[in-house]
Amino acid sequence: MANTEILLESGTNEIEVMQFTIFGELYGINVAKVLEIMMADKVKPIPHSHDAVEGIFKPRETLLTVINLPKYLTGECGDKKDRDLFIITNFNKMHIAFRVHSVVGISRISWEAIQKPDKALTNGEDGVATGIAQCGDNLVTILDFEKIVAEIAPETSIQVSDIDKLGDRVQRDQSIILAEDSILLTKMISDSLFRAGYTNLTTFNNGREAWEFLESIRNEPDFYTRAALLITDIEMPEMDGHRLTKLVKEDDSMKKMPVVIFSSLINEEMRVKGKQLGADEQLSKPEIGRLVEVMDALLDRRDR
Repeated sequence: MANTEILLESGTNEIEVMQFTIFGELYGINVAKVLEIMMADKVKPIPHSHDAVEGIFKPRETLLTVINLPKYLTGECGDKKDRDLFIITNFNKMHIAFRVHSVVGISRISWEAIQKPDKALTNGEDGVATGIAQCGDNLVTILDFEKIVAEIAPETSIQVSDIDKLGDRVQRDQSIILAEDSILLTKMISDSLFRAGYTNLTTFNNGREAWEFLESIRNEPDFYTRAALLITDIEMPEMDGHRLTKLVKEDDSMKKMPVVIFSSLINEEMRVKGKQLGADEQLSKPEIGRLVEVMDALLDRRDR
């Protein structure tokens, strides 16, 4: 068993990637999602579960769902070996174990070294890869673990219906900027905000694109009309959300714009980092109703 630690400073646009293998192929996960590595243990099957759900096991006092990553990625389980490992993860306020064949090590790289896969490979839709990273001499596929879990258990992801629980809403014309690299989540967030009355939304695929847009209008007299509030993910190729937040809050022309970090990675340590960078609020991605409430409060406060 090995505990992991987040070693990165805030806003450096770097990521620590834990590399692991499945049938000899290299994959990666953001170390910020990893709680620990354990030797694979006996798992209790759960009837009528998704094909990739192996079952549950209970190390110490925590009951964990086990997802067979080889089965999910390839459709083949292969022989379960004594040396298989469980990567215990924490994101979206969930603890989940993923079976892998081996863990290779950890590399520290810049988000600029991670490229989004060509949409032609996935018919223009999201695949299971957040990006392809160059780690030394190797190309490593960084997996989108949120998408994997959302596909297996859709109820754990953003629910547009949560907006209806907020009651009657009025249309708001403030210009909202969204930086999110997932096609699926961009649509879900956009649909939710539209339903909540926020119909003036501009989306960008990563932090760099959002920053270049904000830079292009920074000296405009109507800057805060064209960019009333920024919502940003953390994990994004080219420029992550922490770096984007840091750049915005250090710029005198735009630092009064509220920034909300909306990410699966929000935990106490990440919350401290986001606060140090000047984020006005930080929320976990399933909390779409809470996001709207926070946006309302931040915009009303700024408009006073």
